[in-house]
Amino acid sequence: MSATPGGLSLLVLRSLPLFSGLDEVELEKLSKVSGRRRVERGAFVVRAGESTDSLYILLTGRAKVTNHDEEGREIILAWLGPGESFGEMGLIDGSPRSANVVAAEACELLVLSKDSFQRCMQDNFQVALKLMQVLVQRLREADRKIESLALLDVYGRVARLLLDLSEEENGRRVIKKKISKQDMARMIGASREMVSKVMRDLELSGYIAVEGDRTVILGS
Repeated sequence: MSATPGGLSLLVLRSLPLFSGLDEVELEKLSKVSGRRRVERGAFVVRAGESTDSLYILLTGRAKVTNHDEEGREIILAWLGPGESFGEMGLIDGSPRSANVVAAEACELLVLSKDSFQRCMQDNFQVALKLMQVLVQRLREADRKIESLALLDVYGRVARLLLDLSEEENGRRVIKKKISKQDMARMIGASREMVSKVMRDLELSGYIAVEGDRTVILGS
């Protein structure tokens, strides 16, 4: 992995939801104190327990947020795509990184130091408000995941995961990025074998269709 010195273009910063409320002057300031980092597929971006010194925003590629259970098995807490950020909580409360972030594909990231990000929040209420919205959304998603684990069987958890991963496309719900059965199992707390069985049953029953690397949710 490597870091690229120098600032980011205003075009890149302007496209990021977190900074959508900034004017050109503030974007120019931010461009001078931010940089890029490139990470190869499979590499750690951050590790749990490390001190939190930067905010990261994914520009290209995908990454997964992971931790491990008491038996050392990997648990996937979330997937991140372009425009999504991580590291905010530690910058606010000073705690170490609470999870690993691993590049699922080659990634390019925006990097903003703790001091620069805190100054940006202090000077721009819109950035602080947007950050609060991001954190509230994550809290709601965590509540849904806990509810699923507590109340739904594996069939229900797989179905909810498929809906959460899908996007609207021409009136259909489509999962555009291929995800392995093992990764699905790590996200819902089930075995890979059970996830494979549920996916087969859903396909044979006409609820989903697999089209290459894409999965289409057909409904009943």
